Amino acid sequence: MLKTDTRQANWRRSNPGKYDAYLAVQRALKAGELKKQTCEVCGTEPVDAHHDRYDEPLKVRWLCRRHHTRLHHYGEDMFPIRSAF
Repeated sequence: MLKTDTRQANWRRSNPGKYDAYLAVQRALKAGELKKQTCEVCGTEPVDAHHDRYDEPLKVRWLCRRHHTRLHHYGEDMFPIRSAF
């Protein structure tokens, strides 16, 4: 259990499923089980891993920070989920 009271620690305590999904991606990247792709919208790097469902932590969409932020701000219809992963 985190004992600090930072904004980040508070977010982690409030969002355990999201944090677990984040950690799963980080572990899979480090182990070579998951490889970063380019942004699915514009093809640039660096990218963030976006989870459409947190109960499937390794099923991610790779989005640059610009498109990841827009997706969260404007909603999932902005960049629909592609049928093939």
